Amino acid sequence: MFHTRRPSSTLLRHAGFSYFPIAFAARLPFAMITVGVLTLVVAERGSVVLGGLTSAVAGLGTALAGPLLGAAADRFGQRRVLVPVGLANAALLAALPPVVGGSAPDAAVLGLSVLVGVSAPQVAPMSRTRLVAIIRRAVAATRREEVLTGTMAYESAADEVVFIVGPFLVGLLAVAVAPSLAVTAAAALTLVFVTWFALHPTGRVDDAARETAVRPAPARELARFPLLTVVVGALGIGLFFGATLTSLTGVLAADGAGERAGLLYGVMGIGSAALALGSAALPARFSLRARWIVFGGLLLAGTLLYASAGSVTVLVVALAVLGCGVGPTLVSQYSLAAQFGPAGRSTTTMTMLGSAVVVGQATASAVTGGVVERFGAETALVLPALAAAVVVGSALASAGAAQRARRPEPLPA
Repeated sequence: MFHTRRPSSTLLRHAGFSYFPIAFAARLPFAMITVGVLTLVVAERGSVVLGGLTSAVAGLGTALAGPLLGAAADRFGQRRVLVPVGLANAALLAALPPVVGGSAPDAAVLGLSVLVGVSAPQVAPMSRTRLVAIIRRAVAATRREEVLTGTMAYESAADEVVFIVGPFLVGLLAVAVAPSLAVTAAAALTLVFVTWFALHPTGRVDDAARETAVRPAPARELARFPLLTVVVGALGIGLFFGATLTSLTGVLAADGAGERAGLLYGVMGIGSAALALGSAALPARFSLRARWIVFGGLLLAGTLLYASAGSVTVLVVALAVLGCGVGPTLVSQYSLAAQFGPAGRSTTTMTMLGSAVVVGQATASAVTGGVVERFGAETALVLPALAAAVVVGSALASAGAAQRARRPEPLPA
């Protein structure tokens, strides 16, 4: 059993005890949108393909707007960006159930879903940015790396717990009441907690860091190979999420129980959150890149079990194994991104990773939905393995680049 670490006392003192539950609740709607939209469309319109497409275009909207919102926050401050974006997103989410359940054409559903994605508040990367700013200002230089790793572990674990609670709430509300209630609940949570997060005093800390920081590095620094390998790895995680959720929904929908997908999908998050938190206690000699390779390999192994599952019981076991791989992998990726991010572009860097996850999830949702419709749900169970291969491949590329960078230049003849 891993011994987990709480955020450092210095970080708690500067962020305030109220910050962490508020930031947790504020990111919950983001975790509900993908599963909620997919469940709503499949239930109301009876099409896994349309459900996958709707979920995909919402994700693509988020991916396209995410780095732009991050750049705007780096320039103007998080409060000025989050408040109007959060209010718009809450209104659009509230409008989605009547549109999907009404007589509007599929194109209108897809168009509204794009707007929902574009306006999705980037709470998780902005939370990481705020905490990194506090660490750089308030934590002694000798302890910064340790506190940063622990903080990224906490943040990734919080994401994973949210992605347990979010799908579970969607599944619970869909089964107990109606699929539309999950999206309505996400709208209410966005209205209350995203606004609260935006106005929290830590927003001033981020503004102060932005005002006193050195001139931001050129945008081209965001395209450096070490950072790009991490972004591709995050893309692989997104592909894995989308392929797993949509294929699982397809398998259960074939038995008339598609609304249970959120409940079963939450199983994956249990091990993911536990291992993400536990990764903060791993020894420093177990480097971030090595962790990425090892736990990415575990993810790949779990997808092979998932692909061969012949019953719901085996699917649940496979999802539990997959969770043990995905959590520490995400921690490693975000910790590396914090190290590689150019000066003055912290929020942009974090939103690049978040957007990569969403792009992967959206793309895989659409592709997997088509595979389910055309070739059957059992065929679609293979797709998460391809996504895991992207995660492992990018990890090996990152390690190879680091090894080449350490290799001394040959002496001239």
